[in-house]
Amino acid sequence: MTMAVLAVLVAGVLPLVCAGIAKAGWKGYDNRDPRAWLAQQTGFRARANAAQANCFEAFPFFAAGVVFATVAQADASLVNTLALVFVASRVAYIACYLADKASARSLVWAVGYGAVIWLYVLAV
Repeated sequence: MTMAVLAVLVAGVLPLVCAGIAKAGWKGYDNRDPRAWLAQQTGFRARANAAQANCFEAFPFFAAGVVFATVAQADASLVNTLALVFVASRVAYIACYLADKASARSLVWAVGYGAVIWLYVLAV
């Protein structure tokens, strides 16, 4: 398994990490209607749920970028590096979201997005 493929796997699991953070330790969690329960949350739980949604939104664009760059036989070490930059930026993004650091969150989001764009440029 290449580092880029491992990064895609990790990125695919990050939404579950966010969901776990949003739901963990709360006695009132309703597993029969989790979306309605999450929609009523505030504070870090609401931010963790929003981070989960954003992770799901970012994942297809990233995974396709890795696939396209790999199929185009782009430099594997650069593809691996960009994939790791994306995952690191997503972890930082989640941390910033949980800590309610909006400006820092936007900055690390841009770094991750830039890494994905670069993957597409390599595929051209």
